[in-house]
Amino acid sequence: MTNAPRPRIGFMFDRDRSPEELPGFAATVEDLGADDLWVVEDLGWTGSISAATVALAATRRLRVGIGIAPVALRNPALLAMELATVARIYPERLVAGLGHGVTDWMRQVGAAPASPLARLEESIVATRGLLAGETVTMHGREVTIDGVSLVHPPAVVPPIVTGVVRPKSLELSGRVADGTIIAEGNGPDALTAARAHIQRGRNAGDRPEHELIVFAYLHVGDDPARAAAETGEMLAGQAAWLGVPVADLFTLIGPADSIPGRVAALRAAGAGTVVLRPLGTDPEGQARAAMAALRDATS
Repeated sequence: MTNAPRPRIGFMFDRDRSPEELPGFAATVEDLGADDLWVVEDLGWTGSISAATVALAATRRLRVGIGIAPVALRNPALLAMELATVARIYPERLVAGLGHGVTDWMRQVGAAPASPLARLEESIVATRGLLAGETVTMHGREVTIDGVSLVHPPAVVPPIVTGVVRPKSLELSGRVADGTIIAEGNGPDALTAARAHIQRGRNAGDRPEHELIVFAYLHVGDDPARAAAETGEMLAGQAAWLGVPVADLFTLIGPADSIPGRVAALRAAGAGTVVLRPLGTDPEGQARAAMAALRDATS
């Protein structure tokens, strides 16, 4: 396990932080040597494409991921237009994360599709075709596009990855996406199970590569009481969403010297990118502590 190459390391800009804090946070994690920054789109918080653009503008080399844009909220033509603009200005630095969206939130805005699986697959196929400069015609179950093409497609099509959970969606991701985002709390065993579903999809698809991107909660410190106070509410909510006991969540919460081993465990289970979600009142400090621990483990 310890001999496996280190995965890409990213950090999440938490949805509860004010948007005006994003440029500084992005610049900080880039200076720390991180590979990625990921932004969130949840109903009522911030728009992910605008947030990704802000982060890209504030940095020089950082790859910025959208995690995730719900396809139920966007027509694929408009989505492709937005992504193409960003990808042209910041080539090879954008990852387009798409997903179903939270069902209750989609219902709140009258956007819940009759078939979430069809909506996601058709949106990915149509969006990628448009980004590739194709003239797209699709009369699907959920998506209708009739002879549309982009005037300014990007020279390099950004990877399209999915943030999905259930077996059928994971298989869909393997079939048509360039990668899969695995939600916080899932450890090596869950990754192994997810990869089996993804591989079934890959066997039926034609995508040349597939990146496994794992989100993980981060809190570096030696004080268990403080860690519990700063992470407990978030962990309880995530455990309820995943349908598992809190104790079964896989996290990077603990002393600094525990961080490299837990990252290595995710890497050994197939993670190509590990995106750390700092919890607590000092996310920059958490990022510094994590990156220092990872550097110390390889020095």
